[in-house]
Amino acid sequence: MQIGLLGKANVGKSTFFSAATETVVQSGNFPFTTIEPNVGVCYLKINCECTNLEKRCENDLCHDGIRFVPVKLIDVAGLVPGAHEGKGLGNQFLTDAMKADALIHVVDVSGSTDIQGQPVNVGTHDPLEDIKFVEEEFDLWFKEILDREWPKLVKEIDQKRAKITDGIARRFTGLGILESQVDQVLISMSLKTKKAQDWSDDDIMGFLKSLRKIAKPLLIAANKADLCDDLKIIEKISTNFKVIPSSAETELLLRKATKAELINYVPGDESFSGKDNVQLSEQQNNALHLAKNVMTKIQTTGVQQILNSIIFDVLDMIVVYPVEDETKLMNKQGQVLPDARLLKKGSTAKELAFTIHQDIGNGFLHAIDAKTKQRIGADHELKNNDIIKIVSTLSRG
Repeated sequence: MQIGLLGKANVGKSTFFSAATETVVQSGNFPFTTIEPNVGVCYLKINCECTNLEKRCENDLCHDGIRFVPVKLIDVAGLVPGAHEGKGLGNQFLTDAMKADALIHVVDVSGSTDIQGQPVNVGTHDPLEDIKFVEEEFDLWFKEILDREWPKLVKEIDQKRAKITDGIARRFTGLGILESQVDQVLISMSLKTKKAQDWSDDDIMGFLKSLRKIAKPLLIAANKADLCDDLKIIEKISTNFKVIPSSAETELLLRKATKAELINYVPGDESFSGKDNVQLSEQQNNALHLAKNVMTKIQTTGVQQILNSIIFDVLDMIVVYPVEDETKLMNKQGQVLPDARLLKKGSTAKELAFTIHQDIGNGFLHAIDAKTKQRIGADHELKNNDIIKIVSTLSRG
């Protein structure tokens, strides 16, 4: 599971990455500060299932019943108009972004950066233009990929050497696009029964737009929301996208202050408090006062909410806890609820087995629902917060 972080220069993309992963990266108000993609680990914040047990699990990633689930975050190189033609770092950007399961587009919702990422007065640039141009760059890149192979594909289909679904899917090998996703779009647009040579340009473009939306779903991080005179622009964006206001700069400040043991703050909280017997400098007091103002305006910094939303709302994932001892809910080392796995809603017990290890999946016999103690089969559909033991003929290694 990996999430791509994208956006033009000077919108706070690298700041968002640093705040989310607590990884120091170079940032600046000019294009291509990020040349190679930065890769880090961010954490989802959930209520651990141990809160429903007799005692807490004491897992390193569980703090008093709040569980942090790791997810890979990729901060890809800066984007400029014309990326699909290779402008800027276009080809590299698009390739890196397409490796992700879903995308967070960090947008300067205050309108203080132009389309090239140069600073301008607050409110003088329309952030909707940034969202539109990113979508267009992906769509045009998809079109270039398909255009190169279209005549050959039409010939293969005509000669019955390929079917439209797998033929298109093979053209997008390496971008994480599934044959089932291609099939879903073909059916929804009634293109599966239409001869490929009869597809119009509108058919092709419409198909690619729909494929992109399904295969690479997008969430808008409306960054610098605290600088907006009002947040009506959020309502405009939300008509077509999942959008969450944020202030990555404030989140980064709060995480640094927490690490320095100056405040009590858990990512995603709506407030923070000072620690007892800690003397703050005037500069520190001023910074934290500004942070309180931001959180009063937009409730939270938005960063944790964005991370959780891209996984649970956009990708529709659930959390399942695999264990080796269904009675004590632990592994062989005695750790209670040792792991929290992210699975697509609708995943089966056997699919969980394969996420643990290929051998475990290959030797799958059955599973046990640790809550009900009932035996369940390979096709049993798992639910959020299930605790599952896998019984297999094969062990890892």
